[in-house]
Amino acid sequence: MGTFEINGGNRLKGDLHPQGAKNEALQILCAVLLTPEIVTIKNVPDIIDVNKLIDLLKDLGVKVKKVDDTTYEFQADDIDIEFLNTAEFKKKGAGLRGSVMILGPLLSRFGKGYIPRPGGDKIGRRRLDTHFIGFQKLGAKFIYNKESKFYKVEASNLQGTYMLLDEASVTGTANIVMAAVLAKGKTTIYNAACEPYLQQLCKMMNRMGAKITGIGSNMLHVEGVEYLSGCEHSILPDMIEIGSFIGLAAMTQSEITIKNVSYPDLGVIPDTFRKLGIKMELKGDDLYIPAQEHYEVETFIDGSIMTISDAPWPGFTPDLLSIILVVATQAKGSVLVHQKMFESRLFFVDKLIDMGAQIILCDPHRATVIGLDRQTKLRGIQMTSPDIRAGVSLLIAALSAKGTSIIHNIDQIDRGYANIDKRLNALGADIKRV
Repeated sequence: MGTFEINGGNRLKGDLHPQGAKNEALQILCAVLLTPEIVTIKNVPDIIDVNKLIDLLKDLGVKVKKVDDTTYEFQADDIDIEFLNTAEFKKKGAGLRGSVMILGPLLSRFGKGYIPRPGGDKIGRRRLDTHFIGFQKLGAKFIYNKESKFYKVEASNLQGTYMLLDEASVTGTANIVMAAVLAKGKTTIYNAACEPYLQQLCKMMNRMGAKITGIGSNMLHVEGVEYLSGCEHSILPDMIEIGSFIGLAAMTQSEITIKNVSYPDLGVIPDTFRKLGIKMELKGDDLYIPAQEHYEVETFIDGSIMTISDAPWPGFTPDLLSIILVVATQAKGSVLVHQKMFESRLFFVDKLIDMGAQIILCDPHRATVIGLDRQTKLRGIQMTSPDIRAGVSLLIAALSAKGTSIIHNIDQIDRGYANIDKRLNALGADIKRV
């Protein structure tokens, strides 16, 4: 497990180029299993979770060619379906939550899909019921072995149907759509997730020959086809990284330009940070954040305390609530952060309190932050990263703090952010990878 040593207090200046979106990449890479033809994917982020999935695809028999630093060619024309029964697959599949999305493509193309109970961030319950209920509605048989913790779905042929999802799960919707594109007849998925990642997946599959309508809404219609061909696809910039950089600029009083952000795909993210008083300006497709001595939290019209909560798209993404919470510690004013979707994601606030932040953890879902308005700087401490998003939030806090901070378990940060230390050091940060 790696460690960051951060000397805080430096103001950064310069341009940051966001990586390809992690959450989109995990879906798109699984979709290459839908065709025996070559699929070219551009803007693939060089991060642990994505590299693990590429390695898993290779083990399944997918031919992988790296064209340049961010472009890959994939060809799934000789899949070893028996690899799913091996101990190696059980180990690798369990180490990556995104691996669950190989089930839909394998089920639709080969009639079977197996996966061990996947890992990922420890941020609360992240059930997979929606995935398997959707497969069952399409006609698949679901088997769960409690002893081996193995999930299996099998079907001789999938049949299109109507379904109302019990939750707007992004990965669940992706898995079901990938299963439905090669099913017979029409599938209607209501209460579908509609995040830009999922829109990208559906658009890519349409270029492969799928017939999906309703993209961007919460009702998807899928006309099954017999065959999908190859295509080219470019992954969007990572909206979570863009939001992280906005928060970084505010906390460290830095002047940063985030390049090529695909602004229309950011949804409410910029306006949510503006509620904290953070100024930003759109220049073409670049987002410019000026250095700010102070930023003040807005209140609601009736004067009540600002509440920022997560919600399914087009609401505010839960992946950025940790950043919002950290940024609020140095704002003028108070804010209630309400994490509705995951009950363990706020437990990292004890580290911020140790750094001098004024936070009341009301319960596993809510925290009230009393902004210090930079009257008292956070102080450097030693801490451990519990998950990807909390890890980056603690890194941002450390960069703004007085003194030296140590963050252990930075593999969690590396899972979602490529070379974050080198990229920030190039702008004036002082981060050492120990």
